[in-house]
Amino acid sequence: MPRPTPERYSKSGKWVESLRSSDVNRLWSELHRIVSHHPLVRASRNAGLLVEEGGSNAHTDLTQELFVQLLSKNRFEHYLETSMTDYEIECEISQIELTNLLTAELRKRHPESYRLARRISTLIQSSSNFRRFDTSGIDDEPHRRLADRIYGLSEWGDSKRRRDNHDLEQRAHMVPVRQRDTRMVGCTGDSQVVISNSDLEDLIVSVLDAVDAPVDVRTLRSLVMSRLPVMDIYLVPLETDDNDNERFQFEPVDRRDTPEQGLLRRESEDEAAGFVDQFLKNLHETVRGKVKQYNRILGVLWHCYLASENSTQLEVAAVLGVSDSLVSDYRRRIEQELRALSFGEVEEARRFESALRERVRSLVLASDQERVAI
Repeated sequence: MPRPTPERYSKSGKWVESLRSSDVNRLWSELHRIVSHHPLVRASRNAGLLVEEGGSNAHTDLTQELFVQLLSKNRFEHYLETSMTDYEIECEISQIELTNLLTAELRKRHPESYRLARRISTLIQSSSNFRRFDTSGIDDEPHRRLADRIYGLSEWGDSKRRRDNHDLEQRAHMVPVRQRDTRMVGCTGDSQVVISNSDLEDLIVSVLDAVDAPVDVRTLRSLVMSRLPVMDIYLVPLETDDNDNERFQFEPVDRRDTPEQGLLRRESEDEAAGFVDQFLKNLHETVRGKVKQYNRILGVLWHCYLASENSTQLEVAAVLGVSDSLVSDYRRRIEQELRALSFGEVEEARRFESALRERVRSLVLASDQERVAI
């Protein structure tokens, strides 16, 4: 493998010098620079991954997570012990550590979408039913990202014209949504198939037939997944239109529950309350039943996940009077318990969120009042 040229060295940060002198401020600045210019960070923002973190503070919070991760894995010591150069350190942090951090977050928040997107990408590259339309096939564009490559059916000619996104979406809607395959798979048997590979390939062919044009991989994945019953249940604030009464202005409809609906609603609420009790009990056990730590983890749950106002991780740490790394640790524990939940329907998850918001609001309010009284 050829060694980096002096020109490439000059584009890297002064990592070795900063690590040897323990210059934390310079290390932070270099990490923030990498985060701010990383293409996957911009893609994550476009995918809605960083929207909860706010605008200008998104890169700061992500830099903090990256810094804590490198510190906890003793990567800084490893860089010095193995005599890595500035360029090699920057490449590892940018291309491996930060990329792994972002993809892990994507898998955690959108597990089914992430898995299906990878399966779609694999199928269109490996199946003889599809071929690229933006290359001659002689490796003349090796650096084009997969998401930007253009694919279509193998039977189409090279002169096949493309269409705008609006037209693509309208045509894709003609393809019926597939039924969900509920067979369980995975080493722990906790994931559903959703759709088999053969059926998924047939669906991709149907979508391309409907749009009748070559499509870039990013758009194609979106069109195909819009025809699939994907359920990525993740705890986020859900805005409702309950206060919008104009919709019923000209419809004299009795919106009250029927006796049967009322009974089903009460049973659903009781079941959601049971999930909330067990979830809070599990959180209580993760902090070994300590009152102070339990109140803190409830505060993190409220401010990071349930409160209507958007707060960055650093702001939450300041409000609770704890370190940012502790907030990161509590978020990890909370999300581990969330992933352990199992809901059969989206409505069950909404009931759970609503019941959890009310319960945690009262607990946090009681904790704040007690602290003020002291």
